[in-house]
Amino acid sequence: MRKDHSDLIGQLEAHLTRERYNSVATHNYARSAKDFLQYLAQKEIPIDKATPADVADHLRCAVRQFRRRHGRRPAPRWESVPQSGIHAMLRLAQKRWPPEPVAVGLGDVLCLAVYNEYQEWLRVHRGLADKSIYALMWEGRHFLTWYINSTGALGFTELCVRDIDAYFELRSRRLRRRSLKDVAERLRSILRHLHRTGRTPVDLAPRVVGPTLYAYENIPAALSAQHISTVLKVTRKDHSSMGLRDYAILQLLSTYGLRSGEITRLRIEDIDWRAEILHVCHWKTSAHSQLPLMRPVGEALLNYLRRGRPQTDVREVFIRARAPYRRLSGLNPEICRRLEAAGVRPEGKCGPHIFRHARAVSLLRASVPRKIIGDLLGHRSEEATIPYLKLATEDLRAIALEIPEVQS
Repeated sequence: MRKDHSDLIGQLEAHLTRERYNSVATHNYARSAKDFLQYLAQKEIPIDKATPADVADHLRCAVRQFRRRHGRRPAPRWESVPQSGIHAMLRLAQKRWPPEPVAVGLGDVLCLAVYNEYQEWLRVHRGLADKSIYALMWEGRHFLTWYINSTGALGFTELCVRDIDAYFELRSRRLRRRSLKDVAERLRSILRHLHRTGRTPVDLAPRVVGPTLYAYENIPAALSAQHISTVLKVTRKDHSSMGLRDYAILQLLSTYGLRSGEITRLRIEDIDWRAEILHVCHWKTSAHSQLPLMRPVGEALLNYLRRGRPQTDVREVFIRARAPYRRLSGLNPEICRRLEAAGVRPEGKCGPHIFRHARAVSLLRASVPRKIIGDLLGHRSEEATIPYLKLATEDLRAIALEIPEVQS
């Protein structure tokens, strides 16, 4: 191996050690990176020119070698370990991974120009949040690329309703009405941008027709008090680092009805132990709340911070149980795993939001005013709390009027 490549492997091992990867993972990642460097040398590809296609081709070769060596296929997702090691090395070598897409034709150049302009418009002029920008950009990039590749056009002046219908039919496969409505809204956004910048002579955004969703047409899923008690009881028996973490998360969900993002973004300095106050930033509305730190929640948090949380400089409270130690990106896998372990199978969606719905129902049944419930849940208006009223079906039955019988 060349000296510069040996230095790169040394940098990779040092980086993984700083990120607190264990010795086995560090060794496997470094070995996978060496194998990929040998592949690049055989193909005479400089490491700074490596692409995701090169990584995919190398992994296919690795799978074939595994089959020849062992006489069987590797386990599902076997390639995830070598892929992670290769990606870690390429992030060090290229400073960015995956790399920016390279425009190879006039169509690609046009799509990239519109893509960058659209991104700046969403971020600077509309001031949207990163999550919203990501969703709009994904749809916009997908639509632009599809149109150029399917028609061979070098502009958007000939874009018509027939093209939009064809794209929408392509996207509608295996999507529900809620997702289709989101696709329609994102498609209208990119079409408005194309007309605003003069790339289409007619504004085609009004021609995009998505499915109609009626207000409050679905009843959201929620857990009963007995279900919540069961999940907490079962999770509390798990004294591992993941068990301590998940139990603290479940306490926050069941006590305050916080959103998933509000928990994953909770920082250590947001907990005022002396004043017994929990500072919450509602990421969806950017509002801030000060909630009383209830005793069960405080004990669960303290137990996790002392006994379960790995040593790291990350300021978020809840982090991954394995290296690299970063904040959790979401809570769905953890919550679904705990519900399954407790034998709780709620109807409808199975995720952290069902605890939020359950908390709203318990407050409604305790005759708490809707305004106070909205403040606790971080709603901007009382109307945002209305969907939770549908969950108190037993309360509605109690006040239902009997229908008098008609005498013939």
